[in-house]
Amino acid sequence: MNEVLIDAAELASALKGDRPPLVLDCRARLGDPDAGERLWREGHVPGSQHLDLDRDLAGPPGEGGRHPLPDQAAFTAVIRRLGITPERPVVVYDDMGGQLAAARAWWMLARWAGHPEVRVLDGGLRAWQDAGGELPLGREPAPVPGDWTPRYRDDARVGAEEVFSGRALKVDARARERFRGEAEPVDPVAGHIPGAVCRPSAENLDATGRFKAAELLDAELPEGETVIAYCGSGVTACHDILAYAIAGRPLPRLYPGSWSEWIRDPARPLATGD
Repeated sequence: MNEVLIDAAELASALKGDRPPLVLDCRARLGDPDAGERLWREGHVPGSQHLDLDRDLAGPPGEGGRHPLPDQAAFTAVIRRLGITPERPVVVYDDMGGQLAAARAWWMLARWAGHPEVRVLDGGLRAWQDAGGELPLGREPAPVPGDWTPRYRDDARVGAEEVFSGRALKVDARARERFRGEAEPVDPVAGHIPGAVCRPSAENLDATGRFKAAELLDAELPEGETVIAYCGSGVTACHDILAYAIAGRPLPRLYPGSWSEWIRDPARPLATGD
């Protein structure tokens, strides 16, 4: 059993067991803040609750980037609303192999808030459907609120100042054409942080949308004594961090503001090409 992944058959069995996990549907579409809840209502893993990228997993966009972390009080309110406690396992999923935004939810709950048992559904909703899983429509009954107050681990993240001045290897999870500055469909400036290497989050997955084997990920992921993961806005970077976890590597720290924050200060250097 992988400590950070769960397959569809495992999840189906767990939902019928004596300790069923709380399942969170993290599907999202960039540029459409209402898409996630709409998709959830149109069919979801039975009993799952919707966890929204823009409203629950991010603070207001601005100087901190497009998807800055919410403050601790705001995320604690989300955790309590959903009835999340350390005693109950949590499973998160999306329909992009974890890239949008299940890995972000995993990082925020497991790495930042310190929940001891959070796993990502490997292959996401497609894997659930392929296994014959049901997809009920509409809303689910609201969960019983909880009262957990996490002890947040801010050492799992870094700010722009540390990225700028530190010597850690910076790993960029965006597509290679965005890294090289050949295309930039989202942010107003193209390129990457100088000294970074590119590890597109999509390359963590196989053709079925499931994570590659641990041994293969270990052979492919960039190596550094210390590693910082970033992307456009701190979402797909969490997918790279999850890949390091699957590979059994020390986990990179997350730069939540990522490229969308980095470019807001004209004094910060930029690079293009490989």
